[in-house]
Amino acid sequence: MGMTLYEKTLQRAFRLLSYKARTIAEMRQRLLEKEWAEAETVEQVISRLLELNYLNDDEYAINFARSRLALKPLGPIRLRRDLQRKKLSPGTVDATLAGAYSGSSEEELLESTIAKRVRLKGVPSDRAGRHKLMAYLLRRGFSYDLVVTRVHELGSADEE
Repeated sequence: MGMTLYEKTLQRAFRLLSYKARTIAEMRQRLLEKEWAEAETVEQVISRLLELNYLNDDEYAINFARSRLALKPLGPIRLRRDLQRKKLSPGTVDATLAGAYSGSSEEELLESTIAKRVRLKGVPSDRAGRHKLMAYLLRRGFSYDLVVTRVHELGSADEE
């Protein structure tokens, strides 16, 4: 006797999770890809995975944020975008961002990012250099006002 559709779907879910953690939305999308998949069964499997804590969007988001920030400092704007791309609920995204930046404020992260950049490239000596630095920091997702103020302070120090 063959596997039931539920067993088959659950087995596929476990296989997908053996490669890497996934969000609920990602799992749903991957399970529905198969031509034999059935929406109702997929939802049953997702419920079971939630019960077993194999799927946990809050945990996923925290781990994702942690590993992103460990690789390189990112501002909250950029991190929010990366989390939203994972189709996490707005509540989960907000809570994760609040947690991610509680220990080290955005200002501190910005400082360490600037310091690292200055070690590599030197203090920007002209307007073009400052614009480059600003663009770099904005790409990293730091808030505009903070970046402008901080880069301006860098510049005014050596031009008096």
